[in-house]
Amino acid sequence: MARTRVRFASLLALSAALTALVSGCGDGGGNGDTASKDDATGPRGGKPVVVVTTTWEGAFAKAAGAEEVKVIVPQSVHHAPDYDPKPSDLAAVGKADFVLYAPFEPYAAKIKEAAGSKAELIEVDLDNDADKVRAEVAKLGKLFGTEEAAARWTASFDTEYAKLSKEVQGSWPGGKSPAVVSQVFTAWSAKLAGAAPVGTYGPEAVTPAQLAELSGKKPALVLDNAHMSTGTVLPDSGARQIEIVNYPGADLDLLPVYRNAAVELKKAMGGS
Repeated sequence: MARTRVRFASLLALSAALTALVSGCGDGGGNGDTASKDDATGPRGGKPVVVVTTTWEGAFAKAAGAEEVKVIVPQSVHHAPDYDPKPSDLAAVGKADFVLYAPFEPYAAKIKEAAGSKAELIEVDLDNDADKVRAEVAKLGKLFGTEEAAARWTASFDTEYAKLSKEVQGSWPGGKSPAVVSQVFTAWSAKLAGAAPVGTYGPEAVTPAQLAELSGKKPALVLDNAHMSTGTVLPDSGARQIEIVNYPGADLDLLPVYRNAAVELKKAMGGS
């Protein structure tokens, strides 16, 4: 009987020691879900946990230096604003250090409510215009404490953008900048092409009055928004329509968006 009590006491001591060891490891921030935001090392060892509504915001966050990014709206959703966040999506928001969203997204109010008081809500100016991208990435890098990573990305972006812009402009028909009409969220691609903008439309469908006005300007190209397309924008105008993709892929890499746009623009202008 005495031996039994000794063995039992030894097992209890071993159990207590293991529990203390596991607890000690947890306090070091090894488990991101339980790490306190007040911990000296910060969540995930000092790396911000960023939750974003779409891959577009996600690409901005990644460019700014964020390494842990959770996207709420699946990439398979063609028109992201139509998505209705699930309870699990909103639960993830509550665990974030930063939550990125765009004001035009109809679920922004839900995101704000789910974030509570712990996460810092950041409104992102979603526009692939090169100047706006640089400004947003710099802003996010400062907020995340990843300014150096943001600066490195911006340098690579500037190099790639200049290269693509030169290639597209080299495809101008007859060496002359083409006249273009663009959807409000694709004007950045006209800028990439160095094209002459003669009008914009959207996000609503083109009205008969707009149709007459825009067609009368005789554009060579219509840069439509692939995510909000309403079909042929200027029928019978003779303009060639291009579908421009704004949202990056699941890898959250923004550069392929510009590369793909450059390819489509060169094709439309008769280049390779």
